[in-house]
Amino acid sequence: MKILCYVPPGSDFERWIADFGKALPQAEVRFWREGDNAPADYALVWRPPPAMLQGRSDLKAIFNLGAGVDAILKLGDALPAGVPLIRIEDGGMAIQMASYVTHAVLGYFGRYDIYRQQAARREWRPLPEPSKRDFSIGILGLGVLGSRIAAALAHFEFPLNGWSRTPKELPGVRNFVGDDALDEFLRASRVLVCILPLTDATRGIVNRKNMEKLQKGAEGAYLINVARGGHVVEADLLALIHEGQIAAATLDVFEQEPLPPGHPFWEEPRISITPHISAITVDEDSVQQICAKIQLLEQGKTVSGIIDRSNGY
Repeated sequence: MKILCYVPPGSDFERWIADFGKALPQAEVRFWREGDNAPADYALVWRPPPAMLQGRSDLKAIFNLGAGVDAILKLGDALPAGVPLIRIEDGGMAIQMASYVTHAVLGYFGRYDIYRQQAARREWRPLPEPSKRDFSIGILGLGVLGSRIAAALAHFEFPLNGWSRTPKELPGVRNFVGDDALDEFLRASRVLVCILPLTDATRGIVNRKNMEKLQKGAEGAYLINVARGGHVVEADLLALIHEGQIAAATLDVFEQEPLPPGHPFWEEPRISITPHISAITVDEDSVQQICAKIQLLEQGKTVSGIIDRSNGY
């Protein structure tokens, strides 16, 4: 069994590939170099150049070393037709992302940002007790990661809404399905959590028109984006914060990364910025997942996590 790998130089996945070779000792694992056209059974990649996969119809599967596949799908015709493209379904990321979102939600609900500001002024002033009934949370995307976020928040008994393309049945979550239900989902939510895959249909979905539909409450609505920067129209978000529709935002992803030093988000205290760290692939979990899937494929069995290229996830 021959496995061809590519990760950008300096990537965290370099050590991951070494661990993979140990976990599947019967495999011949090699890194792709320019001009390598030798046969391979499987490809393990993260942001590969087009030349690596061009014409490789001999592959049994391509494994994308991450949950998001928007970057690899940009290769277009360089991706060999008919070869399954498989993503990491969790890889230890779901619990991390659930922790990140829960921390942000509880912070906004408890108004701890306001208490920190008061403490800096040596001001002792308890705020009125908030009501969870007025703090409904809308999770935009109910895949593996979105479902885990919903499960974490359900523990705290917030009203939960979830939007998805297909019906989902999750305990404690009111499911809104399809484009026709998006407006109703937004109007029923005060905190918007974006965990959608980035596709042509979802790019720019967090825009002025949609953010204005969120419940404003006494202080404004809230945004938490842990998906991709391309989902948010950044100028719209900044304007709505200044106008008071959006009280605050927690952003882990951005249209351009690293976020440029001159970006206006840095100057806005109501925007909390983290450097794309809400979920980092856990080596051991991901290695085990891919090894198990390769073994199933070798036995002629089906596996989960195969990307439908027509819809981008």
